[in-house]
Amino acid sequence: QVQLVESGGGLVQPGGSLRLSCAASGSLFSIYAMGWYRQAPGTLRELVATISSGGNTNYVDSVKGRFTISSDNAKNTVYRQMNKLKAEDTAVYYCNAEATQGDYWGQGTQVTVAS
Repeated sequence: QVQLVESGGGLVQPGGSLRLSCAASGSLFSIYAMGWYRQAPGTLRELVATISSGGNTNYVDSVKGRFTISSDNAKNTVYRQMNKLKAEDTAVYYCNAEATQGDYWGQGTQVTVAS
């Protein structure tokens, strides 16, 4: 089992920045990738960024150059730095862990970009 706890969401003005954190615990040895997804009202959950256990990263085109995913293995935590935020980035953001026994999800954290 893997447990994920997210933090760092909130309200920010357009052009502002936020950093989300996802702390993992449990069967960490089984995780081979972690990522962030988001879901806006009335839409499907979409992939935003992933990072593999080897440090390889992947981003959806709409956030390239603005969002950065990173990990601190000593703290078992994955971060996502979000800069130049836009109104269309408003969504609930979910942390995901891909493990050998399946996928795990955090509870989600709301990010609202509004003036």
